[in-house]
Amino acid sequence: MMSPETDRNAQPSPSDALFIYYLEGVIHPATPIDHGDFLGNWVEEHSTFLFFGSPADDTVKGLCLSMPHLTFIDRYDMDYEQWQGGDAEPFSAGQLTVIPYRRGSAPEGNPGPREIFLDAGVVFGNGAHPTTSCCLTLLAEIGPRLAGKTVLDLGTGTGLLALGAARLGAPRVLAVDLNHLAVSTTLTNARMNKLDRQILAVQGRAEEMVHAAADLVVANIHYDIMKQLVVSEGFLRKNEAILSGLMTSEARKIEKRLTLNGFVVASHRSPDGIWHTFHVNRG
Repeated sequence: MMSPETDRNAQPSPSDALFIYYLEGVIHPATPIDHGDFLGNWVEEHSTFLFFGSPADDTVKGLCLSMPHLTFIDRYDMDYEQWQGGDAEPFSAGQLTVIPYRRGSAPEGNPGPREIFLDAGVVFGNGAHPTTSCCLTLLAEIGPRLAGKTVLDLGTGTGLLALGAARLGAPRVLAVDLNHLAVSTTLTNARMNKLDRQILAVQGRAEEMVHAAADLVVANIHYDIMKQLVVSEGFLRKNEAILSGLMTSEARKIEKRLTLNGFVVASHRSPDGIWHTFHVNRG
C-alpha cells in the first residue's frame, strides 16, 4: 500500500505534508484522536493507517499504550502528491469538468452546473487513474438518460463517480464503500458540490449492497470483488452497468461471465491498453 523507502529526510511544505502511521490492529473509525492535525483513519482488515498533517509520535504512542491490541509497525513521511501517485490537474470527461483541490485550498465560489470540486483527502481516487476517467466519460455519454434514474456506485472511494452521476441529473445516487474514511470523504465532497440531497453515502460491502434497487450500477472495484459481483443475484437483476478496475486478463474473464448471463457490451474502453472499462446492458 505504501513504500517504506519514502525519504524521511525530504521536507514537504506544511500544507502538503502527510505523516502516516501503520499499526497492526484496528482502531474503530469513531475513536477520538487527540491531535490538532489528525486527518483520518484508514482501516484495513487487521490493521490501521492513521493520517496526520504534522508528526504525531506521542499521540500514536499513547494510543498503543492505552489499547494493548495495537502494535506500531512503521511511520511514513511524504507529501500529498506522493501519496496520491500524482498531482491531478483539472480535466474534462464529456461535458463534465473535475477540479481537484487539496485540503485548505478549496476553489472560490460554487461549482458550475457541469463542474465537480473534488477533495480526495487521503483516499485514493483523484480522477487521474484511467479507470476513473473512463467511467466518468461513459457516465457523461449516457447522461441524458440519467434524469429520474437511481444510480448505485459500488466502491465509491472519493465519491467522484457518484458526484458525476448526480451532476448529470440522477436524482438518487447510493454511494457505497467498505471503508469508513471513503464514506466520510464522499459525504464531504457531496456537501461541497451541493449534491448531498441527491447522494446517500453508506458503509457496506459491494457484494451485499448490489441487491439495492437501481437503474444503473457503477463499480470501479478490485477483480476479486468484481468476479463475485457479476454473478450475484442482485447484479443479474440489473439492466445496465459501468464496470472498471480490470486489467487485461481479468477483463476477458469478466466479459465472458457477462455475456454468458445475457449482457451485451455496449462500449469497451482501454486507452492505455492495460486497464479496461465496460459499459454493458441487456441489449
